[in-house]
Amino acid sequence: MEKLQYISQGNTIQEQELHIRNALDNGIKWVQVRWKNAPENELINLCEISKQLCSEYQSVCIINDHVQLAKEIDADGVHLGLNDSSIEKARLILGENKIIGGTANTLSDVIQRIEESCNYIGLGPLRFTTTKEKLSPVLGFEGYQEIVNGLRDQSIDIPKIFAIGSVALEDLLPLQEIGIYGVAVSGQITKQPSVINEFKKVMI
Repeated sequence: MEKLQYISQGNTIQEQELHIRNALDNGIKWVQVRWKNAPENELINLCEISKQLCSEYQSVCIINDHVQLAKEIDADGVHLGLNDSSIEKARLILGENKIIGGTANTLSDVIQRIEESCNYIGLGPLRFTTTKEKLSPVLGFEGYQEIVNGLRDQSIDIPKIFAIGSVALEDLLPLQEIGIYGVAVSGQITKQPSVINEFKKVMI
């Protein structure tokens, strides 16, 4: 599983597609299509375009929230928030071979996600981010460390955890030292797609 995921950004389908293309051109191998409050027909269109582009670039394409849409376009999987449809239901719809990621904010969320057999957990936010309207409490590095320690204390294997929420290049080493598997980045890659190569060098 790739360690760097790009979460798409943009207020229009044109912006979204441009940013996804830029990320792919700069070597991203995993795109999460995320466009909150999008008109339904445009979202479907964007997801179809993204799946096609990712196939051409041999990259993974997952869809935020929309399980049925992910199935219809044969995306590689979905990412589900804590208040979205259940992992169990998504697994029934998508089958065993698709990627299902789940959001978490606390130790109990992480344990819940492990029990639900997520393929990876998006844990955060690391710090304040403007890309999310209803932001969960900010964790900071200390929060990640406490959660990882909490798992170890209960002899639970550390799952594939991705840090989310305004993650920057300089955060990678401290996160890896804590035991975090990867990062999901939106803002920094949208603004400066060439940073993908820098991320990849650190995240071997």
